[in-house]
Amino acid sequence: MNEKPDNSRRKFLRKLGAGVGAASVAGAGLLAGSNAIASSGEKVKVLTAEGKLVEVDKSALSDVKVATDEKREKARIGLPGRKFVMVVDLARCGNARKCIDACQEGHMLSKDHEWIKLYALQDSEHTAPYWMPRPCFHCDNPLCVSVCPVGATYKRDDGIVLVDTKRCIGCKFCMTGCPYSARQFHWGDPEVEVPEDHVYDPELNTPPVEGTVGKCVFCADRLRKNQLPRCVKACPMGALFFGDLVEDVVTNGAESLRFTQTMEARSGYRFMEQLGTHPSVYFLPPVDRMFDYQGAMDGLEDSIKERYKNVGPREAKK
Repeated sequence: MNEKPDNSRRKFLRKLGAGVGAASVAGAGLLAGSNAIASSGEKVKVLTAEGKLVEVDKSALSDVKVATDEKREKARIGLPGRKFVMVVDLARCGNARKCIDACQEGHMLSKDHEWIKLYALQDSEHTAPYWMPRPCFHCDNPLCVSVCPVGATYKRDDGIVLVDTKRCIGCKFCMTGCPYSARQFHWGDPEVEVPEDHVYDPELNTPPVEGTVGKCVFCADRLRKNQLPRCVKACPMGALFFGDLVEDVVTNGAESLRFTQTMEARSGYRFMEQLGTHPSVYFLPPVDRMFDYQGAMDGLEDSIKERYKNVGPREAKK
């Protein structure tokens, strides 16, 4: 369990073939040696460990349970009767980047790894630019989950999408499948010291492991303690709200709002709704902004300023 994942395509296919082949061989043995399983008459093709494509009766195949520890099993179940949601008030965001700092510290991320990204957007030539924080959207129809070949990425009943690093093989299919670029590939081990007694938990997903993919987890570990996500708590402007659709309440720690009422009154929306992914992150339009766009650039590192050099009022681009 502590070995780094082998991400080569050849070894992945070999392992996949071995797993499917084992199921096919076991199923064929059951058919040959027992009359307890009735034949369905429907044949399916499976790949054996030797790389041969064979046909077996569909009724002979069954799911194989993967042994897992208590934390990993608990992480897949989630919190019953909950449907978590985030609301971002774009009028309040001033690129303070405290949400990013808190996320990186809490998840042992290097400075070049950002699970929540801050984009500078300008809708058209004659409109003012604004800041948009974007974490993982924890979609109700997550494309990343549908393309993961090993079940490392999964969605829980409470709406949270997680990645089990112990199962991730680093194939990057999920990164390709995500239309929001919400995932990060770990090219190296973390640049932080990991406590010796640290126990892996997908809800916290630390430490990052070289050759695997990581992303925002909505701070699922804190939700079990009835605590707000790290980014929400850290935002000095109260731009991030978090809550439960079942309770119809979201909060930034200082203010609590009725979700449905706020969406209607403030014309809330979801990013790129036309994709049909049904994100769990909603945005409130940047109306009556609380900050000066150019002022928000002051104090930023040069490498970060470089990201935004082509975004801003027309005068700033000249």
